[in-house]
Amino acid sequence: MDLVNIDVVSDVVCPWCYLGKARLDQAIANVAGDIHVTVNWRPYQLNPDLPPEGVDHKQHLAAKLGGQAAVDRAHEMLTGLGHADGIAFDFEAVKISPNTFDAHRLIRWALTEGQETQGKVAALLFKANFERGLNVGDHAVLLDIAAEAGLDRAVIAALLASDADKDTISEEIEMARGMGVTGVPCFVIDGKYAVMGAQSVDVLTGALRDIAKMKDQSQIN
Repeated sequence: MDLVNIDVVSDVVCPWCYLGKARLDQAIANVAGDIHVTVNWRPYQLNPDLPPEGVDHKQHLAAKLGGQAAVDRAHEMLTGLGHADGIAFDFEAVKISPNTFDAHRLIRWALTEGQETQGKVAALLFKANFERGLNVGDHAVLLDIAAEAGLDRAVIAALLASDADKDTISEEIEMARGMGVTGVPCFVIDGKYAVMGAQSVDVLTGALRDIAKMKDQSQIN
């Protein structure tokens, strides 16, 4: 069976990243049995300058998108897209635009328990923000998510209270920007091929098959 590795550069407050995850999950299911896909979650911050406590979500988004009318149009479109991909966006429930730095630290720590656990934490963070309206910058919320994913709550609490991996997360974000990543999601396949944006399931499935085929041909040659 062919092996393909994907690094997903994303932010947990990016609705397109949530859509991208749902579509990637389906693409991976489409190639199951032919291609074994491993997924690593990499950090990116759309709003790195937000304070630790976050800011009012509606005001922040209206200022960022150019007014409430633009926000409403974006939310209407995303709600429809989400429904098609099994995501129940509830934008009205979101009250805080959080700083996601500590959420990215949690995603990193989850990898110590394996890629499946890391993926579960990423999924829970997306769901908490977009479907439950929870503040994913709040340590209490992060601890609940960690526990739900099977991580040791006391260990994660101690890590969040420390400076653990802050430099590493900052370096990874800067590395992504240095590679030319200016928007997310970005799927980096086998460290060589980048697929930008929340592409369709068909596009992602095709990319996985094409890259696996190229790997087979290079091994034959």
